[in-house]
Amino acid sequence: MAKSNYTEDNIRSLDWKEHIRTRPGMYIGKLGDGSAFDDGIYVLLKEVMDNSIDEFMMGEGHRIDIVVKEGVVSIRDFGRGIPLGKVVEVVSKMNTGGKYDSEAFKKSIGLNGVGTKAVNALSMNFKVTAYRDGQAKTAEFSKGELVKEHKLVAAPGEKNGTYVEFRPDDSIFKKYHFVHEYIDRMVWNYAFLNTGLTLTLNGQSYKSDNGLKDLLEKNITGETLYPIIHLRGEDIELAVTHSNEHYSEEYYSYVNGQYTTQGGTHLAAFREAIVKTMREFYKKEFEPSDVRKSIVAAISIKVQEPVFESQTKTKLGSSEIAPGGQSIRSFIGDFIKEQLDNYLHKNPETARAIEAKILANERERKELSGIQKLARERAKKSSLHNKKLRDCRTHLDDTKDLRRLETTLFICEGDSASGSITKTRDVNTQAVFSLKGKPLNCFALGKKVVYENEEFNLLQSALNIEDGLDDLRYNNVVIATDADVDGMHIRLLLLTFFLQFFPDLVKNNHVKILQTPLFRVRNKKETAYCYSDEERKAAVAKLGPKPEITRFKGLGEISPDEFKHFIGKDIRLEPVLIDQKSSINELLNYYMGKNTQGRQDFIIENLRVEKDVEKELVV
Repeated sequence: MAKSNYTEDNIRSLDWKEHIRTRPGMYIGKLGDGSAFDDGIYVLLKEVMDNSIDEFMMGEGHRIDIVVKEGVVSIRDFGRGIPLGKVVEVVSKMNTGGKYDSEAFKKSIGLNGVGTKAVNALSMNFKVTAYRDGQAKTAEFSKGELVKEHKLVAAPGEKNGTYVEFRPDDSIFKKYHFVHEYIDRMVWNYAFLNTGLTLTLNGQSYKSDNGLKDLLEKNITGETLYPIIHLRGEDIELAVTHSNEHYSEEYYSYVNGQYTTQGGTHLAAFREAIVKTMREFYKKEFEPSDVRKSIVAAISIKVQEPVFESQTKTKLGSSEIAPGGQSIRSFIGDFIKEQLDNYLHKNPETARAIEAKILANERERKELSGIQKLARERAKKSSLHNKKLRDCRTHLDDTKDLRRLETTLFICEGDSASGSITKTRDVNTQAVFSLKGKPLNCFALGKKVVYENEEFNLLQSALNIEDGLDDLRYNNVVIATDADVDGMHIRLLLLTFFLQFFPDLVKNNHVKILQTPLFRVRNKKETAYCYSDEERKAAVAKLGPKPEITRFKGLGEISPDEFKHFIGKDIRLEPVLIDQKSSINELLNYYMGKNTQGRQDFIIENLRVEKDVEKELVV
């Protein structure tokens, strides 16, 4: 093998925007097209929002207006506004920003001055206007390059603050689109964590008076076993209850207003303190899992100069509240020990409800222990020659591999469908799980069915979610079924399984639906794959008279050579989103319970004859 020369010519120094555009993942995580809640376009929005929130936290500006329309985002806050002489530098010069002054931003979300620079560099168009004392200064950029620096102008009647408008660069974010539900959730989180702040998103108002208590009330589906316990202190707030509809633990954790989706030192301290306080209050050595099972909680703390484990700030790494100060573990532990203990003494009905729930969890755990042991042994043996799972080499919990965020498990019906995916998948990051026939309808069945049903047990084992999502092996759990009635039924059965026993998998946006083309339209020169009837009509109009049209009804009908186009870089995944106003139990009862009158009425009103559908497909 020929040796390449390694000289001074190989050494390159990139300026700030080139570095961000060359290595965007370092700054905003994965890119994506917007179908996942943690895709980069939402991080861009969040980075701008965080600056506006920091102004509010410093007591400046009580309103933020957001507009997201046709791929363009605009955010106007009413804080102090960027100093007019530093507008260009603040959004385009590294290591420049007010957050280095700890007196100006004592407990802000971002401290490194990178956020808006990353947005600027990764946007096709970026515009910033600062308003201060009746004057305005505007600068416009494209891909981080200054296009126009406007002169200082008078702005009578304009309140102080900052306006930022940007369009993500579609050469980096391929075919991106904003999902309203993701932005809606983000804005609600900002409202819950900043009581007294009013936000608007496309004209809709968002405001919270009760902080994390409101957050839990909005996110909990179904009934709680007791009223939400809401406790506040200096630099800490928490809300906690137990739900009737959860088998696992569910947490919402925040640092300085940042949603830490991967938790960190503060969440670990909270989970530990809850168990310790319960043991001391009831004077019983409860198992931690019995105390925390079915718990739904939110915790928010404020930390001076927080240390996160990445630029996207999804996991807190700090161990101290402030440099040289009290540890986060003791700070949270002391607060919960005092405040929660006091609350339980003052509210004996809630205390009795919690004890009853812990004891019920203990009984169920002991009843399941024998079944779990057998099921684990069965799953372990099956994993050695498991024909259902064709695994990949990289997994989400393999923290040493940089591709861990892109791992996918396709759940397919039968060998025919899984065959095409298996032959064309990326063996490094894409795994396939084959179902045999239709899964069991597990609605209203107990947790033991997960262990007694071999297919469910193997699926749970493949995902590694028995004890929660901490060790989940795949970021995307993709249901890949045929585009027919049976395929839709299997999709519903799988969603019932996940929502019944592992709702956090759905709530955390890991479950997706694979979109495959319904039609292939081609002539002798060109082929178009269409995912809807509208796309089919457009393709027919484009390709000319009488093209060949093929209707795909099953995944097995698509050849492996064609299938590789639909699970590669252009994969279309539809996220499974839960309406926060709906109860999971009510949803499952409607779709998967015994024939309800409401479901019968809906079917009768929307019944369509196959011949009528076929007529619609004729051009």
